[in-house]
Amino acid sequence: MHPMLNIAVKAARKAGSVINRASMDIDRVQVSRKQHNDFVTEVDRAAEAAIVEIIRTAYPDHAILAEESGQSWAEGEEPTSEYVWVIDPLDGTTNFIHGFPQYAVSIAQLHKGVPAQAVVYDPARDELFTASKGAGAFLNNRRIRVSRRDKLADCLIGTGFPYRDMEGLDQYMELFALMTQSCAGLRRPGAAALDLAYVACGRTDGFFEQGLHPWDMAAGMLLVTEAGGLVGNYAGEARQLEQGEVLAGNPKAFAQMVRLLSPFSVDNAKPAR
Repeated sequence: MHPMLNIAVKAARKAGSVINRASMDIDRVQVSRKQHNDFVTEVDRAAEAAIVEIIRTAYPDHAILAEESGQSWAEGEEPTSEYVWVIDPLDGTTNFIHGFPQYAVSIAQLHKGVPAQAVVYDPARDELFTASKGAGAFLNNRRIRVSRRDKLADCLIGTGFPYRDMEGLDQYMELFALMTQSCAGLRRPGAAALDLAYVACGRTDGFFEQGLHPWDMAAGMLLVTEAGGLVGNYAGEARQLEQGEVLAGNPKAFAQMVRLLSPFSVDNAKPAR
């Protein structure tokens, strides 16, 4: 295992134990609201602190972009270090608050802006998804591959509903209707990092969502590509990290989804009717 991936795994497992301890007594967890339907808990913060401490100790000169605290940089402005750790300590906080066991720790390490190491850890199921650039993707140390389904009509597709910014809801409902008619089933489990990991191991055949942050998808993107899948924006272009619009899937499903989703891309946004 790559030494940097090793550190990421150590950090993810430490955060996972913080989350699992808190999940035993969820009613006592302090919750605050960042904005509409966007929650943060003391657990997010404690898990993030555990991750940051492990990374800072190992690599004090690396930059960190973390959801709750971290130093972030303005769009278009490059971080000072060529190594950046992108962290979501608890993706799926709303699920966690309700005791709905679909949430994960997501840690990606970017080298010159490109994901090089990835860990997505599901503490409720003790499932550890890992990938290093050029070395494949793994679930609990077993190699994983994207599914082989080649007809969208047979595919199970993951998605995420708009939940913070409701302006996109009407367009999303149009897209939802189109996709529901085009595939075998649409699922909305509620943690994008895990949704991408599920594409990587073939539990779903594709995934799409907009309005995401880099920490929601950086690790999952590498898992998918290392498992033989494709990732891009709705138009199929590699601009998902800055646009927050992500489409992932096995190569056949991806191509068919691009045909349906590209008119809805930020790049080709349709005027309101």
